[in-house]
Amino acid sequence: MLLVSGIAFVIAVPALAQSKETPRLQREQYDAVRAKSILELQPFRQTTDAVDADSGLFLRLVSLNPATGAWYLLQTRTEKDGAPKNYHIENPDPTAQTLTFEIAPKPAIVINGPQGTVRCQPWAEDAAALRAARATGQPYAPLCEGTLFLRNKVTGSRTNIEATSEFLRDNIWGGESIVRFVRDSFFRDSQIETSKKLATGGTDQADSGPTPMLARTTPEDRPVISTLLDIGLDGTKPGRMAIGMWYPVTGMSGVFASTFQPRAISDDILKGPGKTNRLDSIEAKATGYMVAFDMGQFDIGYAVGTAHPSLGWSSRPPASVRPRGMPGPDGVKSLAPLVGLGMVNPVIANRAVATFTAGFKRQHGAFKYGDMATFNYGHHYGFIEKGVILSKLQPGLSTLYGLVDGTLVMKTWTEADNALLPQIRFARQNGVPLLETDPATGIGVPGDRVTKWGPGNWSGSAEADLRTLRAGACMARNGQTRYLIYGYFSTATPSAMARTFQAYGCTYAMLLDMNALEHTYLALYVPQGGKVHVAHMVPGMALIEKKVRGGTIIPRFIGFADNRDLFYLTRKESVK
Repeated sequence: MLLVSGIAFVIAVPALAQSKETPRLQREQYDAVRAKSILELQPFRQTTDAVDADSGLFLRLVSLNPATGAWYLLQTRTEKDGAPKNYHIENPDPTAQTLTFEIAPKPAIVINGPQGTVRCQPWAEDAAALRAARATGQPYAPLCEGTLFLRNKVTGSRTNIEATSEFLRDNIWGGESIVRFVRDSFFRDSQIETSKKLATGGTDQADSGPTPMLARTTPEDRPVISTLLDIGLDGTKPGRMAIGMWYPVTGMSGVFASTFQPRAISDDILKGPGKTNRLDSIEAKATGYMVAFDMGQFDIGYAVGTAHPSLGWSSRPPASVRPRGMPGPDGVKSLAPLVGLGMVNPVIANRAVATFTAGFKRQHGAFKYGDMATFNYGHHYGFIEKGVILSKLQPGLSTLYGLVDGTLVMKTWTEADNALLPQIRFARQNGVPLLETDPATGIGVPGDRVTKWGPGNWSGSAEADLRTLRAGACMARNGQTRYLIYGYFSTATPSAMARTFQAYGCTYAMLLDMNALEHTYLALYVPQGGKVHVAHMVPGMALIEKKVRGGTIIPRFIGFADNRDLFYLTRKESVK
């Protein structure tokens, strides 16, 4: 038996195992500058072939990345060289159960987990189990007594704004310009929140949580302002928070929230270190929010949407950087036969504490101006789910990634970091850094492109007006505790974001997405009286959810597939 991190192969004739040359050949496929399949983009995949003696079916099971043991492609053929039927199978909890492809005496998938051993042959009886799972139309259809899921292709949810924008971009000449004109003329600052000062001081910093924002005033003199934060907090009444202070989220150990206005930031931050533009009068008074997660208590994962980010070319880089015959920057045009679902699997859903939108669509996730538009095919933002490389990670881009050992890192990707690819569980890139870590001091300083509209790919209006609704994330530390902090900016430029994250003591920060509530969405799943309450960053985000009769909410990313990608957080099993 050969056991490789979550998948084991019991190999015997007539199985065909990989040769010693296979890893080298697969790496050559990965590196080749040509059109290729999504399978050829997986340099670490392991493939095993077998023949089912009863049915005569030719079987192939591909472990797309044995280090993660999560995604598999099952292929069945009636003829050895015939066209395959493809089934994208997910092991929903690789840390708790292993998947074995047993060859002799009869091929079978064997799952060993806490509840015992399950042996199944979903291709048996004319693939009855596979056909039944596909016929359900469910994004995750149970297989093998519910130990595995078949990922079925479905249409992900999208808002009316997204649908209209995509129709214009895809079908109307000059559609992108129309979308930009409407956004800049009618929706600019549409989500801006300004607050009334209600009091001064009267609140203490929580005993735990990140360090307070470095402000112009002492904690005792902090302004207490009215807020729209739609999350219950300990230590204050609803609708009021002291600027820059952290409050524990009610009923959620290890989660904290804070409010800010950039004009309250200390001059020591606003005037340096690092170069930024001056705050304008609108963003200076705009109220925003931070939500922090103690990463000693939580795990984080990533999932692509049903449609976004796509794998083809962005129209932003010049045509001159596109090699002839390449359907996309990695040679891949489609995820098929793999399936993106834009939601977490049912096992993870039961442990989820939060989800938030992950980043830019492919259309906007590449450079149109500046040096980064001229090489590396325009630096399309890369992403990896469950250890499966869906788009290559590009040097020079801000990257949030997690390793199979649980390590979480936010940094600017380098060529040397490619050595980590075999161990990466997930990764998502989004542009260039808002804050970079100063190697000499370890503190965060504004990135060198924060003030550069085109070379920074910050989007905004055609006149390089960068102020709009934005979301970002950063890493911070208080003592030995590391925090992942999500920032919601009701209207801000990259400069305001950088200085705000800097004021909160972040060591590295990156942009996520912008321009609409569905793009800056965050939800917490708060236990309340045996049920789960869906709490949002701001009330308008609740309109994105679906409802059933009686008003019960079906939360985005948890209860239905979405066209956008997401990050999700789950409480670690050992933490109660």
